[in-house]
Amino acid sequence: MLENCQETEGLGEASARGTSMEGDCLSCIKYLMFVFNFLIFLGGSFLLGVGVWVVVDPTGFREIVAANPLLFTGVYIILAMGSMLFLLGFLGCCGAIRENKCLLLFFFMLILIIFLAELAAAILAFIFREHLTREYFTKELKRHYQGYNNTDVFTSTWNAIMNTFDCCGVNSPEDFEESIFRFINPGEVVPEACCRRNSHVGEAGFSNREECLSGSMLYRNNKGCYSAVVDYFEMYIYVAGALAIVVLTIELFAMVFAMCLFRGIQ
Repeated sequence: MLENCQETEGLGEASARGTSMEGDCLSCIKYLMFVFNFLIFLGGSFLLGVGVWVVVDPTGFREIVAANPLLFTGVYIILAMGSMLFLLGFLGCCGAIRENKCLLLFFFMLILIIFLAELAAAILAFIFREHLTREYFTKELKRHYQGYNNTDVFTSTWNAIMNTFDCCGVNSPEDFEESIFRFINPGEVVPEACCRRNSHVGEAGFSNREECLSGSMLYRNNKGCYSAVVDYFEMYIYVAGALAIVVLTIELFAMVFAMCLFRGIQ
């Protein structure tokens, strides 16, 4: 009888220790998830603040952004990313601290959707990687670039790229030969976006616009945009790849923490 009592007491103590360890583990996960999501919340708030400031800024920066399609698109990407991170961080913090199963489940589903979308984008990028060749861009430039039609997204994007990187065409200015641009503008060899600018005059000051449009190599940018863009982003490619892996890993851990906390809440 005494032995049975001792065994029962031993089992009770082991069960209590197990319950205590589970509680400590759950508490650790809870606070780790809160800290992690609070950092996400701060990052989202910062990006959202920057995006809103650029859009509503009264000092004229808004007009500069609006005039450049690349910057204009970038601002709204920042706004979208900031809003998404802000919402994720808020849901994660509230769900962890309040131990709210509905918030945690919604947080898990949102992270899962983002993770699957990123995975799908990576797979599509791998499948269609052959479309990112010089030949593909050259063919598209010849077929669709119109020169001065800023209402056309393709044309305005190419103008922004050539102005930003001081380049001309995909490989060289010769890419505009036998193109729709030459058909629309028979008197011009290259578009205005290819012309060199005087840095001391400002954005509107060309070295010699007329000579440039007539094909003079002295007054136009002769480097192709493919090489210019690749050279510019070469140092960032590996950083972007490493960052993408880190983001995906963080998202996986976030889903695991959220589900562990969700299952541990009574």
